Amino acid sequence: MEPDRLPLMISIITPSLNQRPYLEEALLSVKEQNYPAVEHIVADGASTDGSLDVLKGCATRPGWDHLRWFSEPDRGQSDALNKCLSLASGDIVGWLNSDERYRPGCFQHVAAAFQQHSDVQVIYGDYTWIDENGRVLQVRPEIEFSSFILHYHRVLYIHSAATFFRWRVFRDGNLFDASLENDMDYEFFLRLVHRGYRFKHLPKLLAEFRWHAQCKSSTQNERVLQQHDRTLLKYSPILQKLPAEALRKPVLFGLRTVAGALRYSEKLMRGYYFTQFFRKDRDG
Repeated sequence: MEPDRLPLMISIITPSLNQRPYLEEALLSVKEQNYPAVEHIVADGASTDGSLDVLKGCATRPGWDHLRWFSEPDRGQSDALNKCLSLASGDIVGWLNSDERYRPGCFQHVAAAFQQHSDVQVIYGDYTWIDENGRVLQVRPEIEFSSFILHYHRVLYIHSAATFFRWRVFRDGNLFDASLENDMDYEFFLRLVHRGYRFKHLPKLLAEFRWHAQCKSSTQNERVLQQHDRTLLKYSPILQKLPAEALRKPVLFGLRTVAGALRYSEKLMRGYYFTQFFRKDRDG
């Protein structure tokens, strides 16, 4: 950041339900950014596993004034996120689930990118996969933004923990769809694209996604894919124009084949597959 500019305020919103084994790591990954203007808002969904002890313990320690939290029943992850947004006051908003972590230097990279690109409303970066013990399994560098690939690739290549938004996005009335249990991020990104917001890829490691037995990607994969298809149909002008429903499946197969080929060829040309399995330490 330029020395004559005030730092952009960053609000981190975290939905949490019974994630005590990982919650403190998530909280620390925000605190240890040592960024000068940050608030962290945690919506706990009435956890019963001791998560409240973690939140109370952190909030009462010196140096944790940035942490705000509440615990009450909610209607799911999207509802919890929207509750957090109603309390947020930052220029930039990040969404960190309670079993994920930010990489060191993340906030500095993001703030600098938003200051450099004033016409961009959404910035997403690269990330790692980690296991239950925090060991890096893969480094996941991503591609430049493509609306076509976002729509039609089977895999959502923009990861929520590595994505940050200008407050304008939410000021304009864009909230998370509380009717969706598994696909709220994909629907949200597509909605923003269709409303004209600009996305940009930041080639920096920003966050860590944790694979464990209770994460949605492990336990609800088929449900996520089914919702993914329903969301795509809602936003795809190509599929909506097809005169017969029977045509959608072969056309969608073709579109997904092209989208996958485009994504994987770009990653191959950039050498991503030669590096993604190399472990990178958290301070790397």
